[in-house]
Amino acid sequence: MSDSRMRAFPNPALCLVTDQAYGDVELLTAKVSAAIEGGVNLVQLRAKELPGGKLLELAESLRQATHDRALFFVNDRVDVALAAGADGVQMGEDALPVAAVRRIAGDSLIIGRSVHSLESGIEAEAQGADFLVVGTMFRTASHPATLPAGLTLLDNLGRSVRIPFLAIGGVARDNVELVMEHGASGAAVISSILAHGNTRSAATGIKYRMYPAADGTWTRSLE
Repeated sequence: MSDSRMRAFPNPALCLVTDQAYGDVELLTAKVSAAIEGGVNLVQLRAKELPGGKLLELAESLRQATHDRALFFVNDRVDVALAAGADGVQMGEDALPVAAVRRIAGDSLIIGRSVHSLESGIEAEAQGADFLVVGTMFRTASHPATLPAGLTLLDNLGRSVRIPFLAIGGVARDNVELVMEHGASGAAVISSILAHGNTRSAATGIKYRMYPAADGTWTRSLE
């Protein structure tokens, strides 16, 4: 990661991954805004079922909500990320290779890569990924048949890559400290925040259990 992009990446990072099941554009944008107030500092738009025009409309709404408050990423769609003025793009493990995304976007986007193995993480870093999203950590209701990669994968990545990595999959208030203790730079969550009646409170509950940020803004003593 270049120096400029590294300075922009939050530590610790609490990433909210959006899901359309939790509301239309207006409601989802309101939930995202409240979550940012609660401590979310990175938002990832994931809406694979939307056609390009609708996806761009949602991306522009979330870009406005996150502006100067949190980094904003679009899942897989480099074109939509660029058109919406996003900070970055999050690429699935089977999406375009990181090297190809870099050729398209240059240094204008932070590039994240989703990985499920040590080998994939090492390869993503070699291709120029700025950070990784690693999963699945714990069993989840949305993917009950998926065998969790577990904390061992975080340990192995910590010994093998230099770029930040976030844990995803079943991460919640009661286990986020575990992933941080095993080397994660943060966590990516969906239902642990969006399914909560008070998204701001849910985000705060998770953020307070992370390691303190370098500037001391967030500390576990504030539980």
